[in-house]
Amino acid sequence: MRSITSFDLQYAHRFYGFKGEAQYLHGHTGVLTIEVEDTVNEGVNMVYPCNEIKKVAWGVLQNFDHALVLRQDDPLVPAILGVYEQQGIKNRHPQNKMKGEAFQSELATAYPDSRLVVTKETMTVEGMIKIVYDLLKDKLNIVKLTFTSGVNAASAEFESRKSIDRCPLCGVELNEDGVCPKCGYRH
Repeated sequence: MRSITSFDLQYAHRFYGFKGEAQYLHGHTGVLTIEVEDTVNEGVNMVYPCNEIKKVAWGVLQNFDHALVLRQDDPLVPAILGVYEQQGIKNRHPQNKMKGEAFQSELATAYPDSRLVVTKETMTVEGMIKIVYDLLKDKLNIVKLTFTSGVNAASAEFESRKSIDRCPLCGVELNEDGVCPKCGYRH
């Protein structure tokens, strides 16, 4: 069975080098849907609490919300970082509250203090799915991701990788010591 959770993401990007309307900087409202699969946990009668999926995923996804997403070879990347440096807002500005956990993977690097994500490939709906799966595959048993942005949409399915040892009281994953990080239950 699956638990399904969606996220609304507001972001700006452009397709650097693209010959078309998308070469211009523009914004989108995107909806990312994550489907997590496992057996139904008998104690709480659910696969995985959707609010817990949101907590796990939001630490990464928050970097894309109200952010600029550019390909690594886009000449805007050093220009934007330079302007932010000049303004004194590149690192740890007190008004910047929309920050996720910094990350660096083969596909993308987040600069949360600058609200910038730099990607290896152009940020398409397909690209977003690749990036999100890469960042969350070890944290959640994702079997399907769908991303819709404007009139564009993509979906990808993944093999179920594991059954998660979960708390019978609240449904979240037990840590390596068999203890629930949410309620303290011990296996």
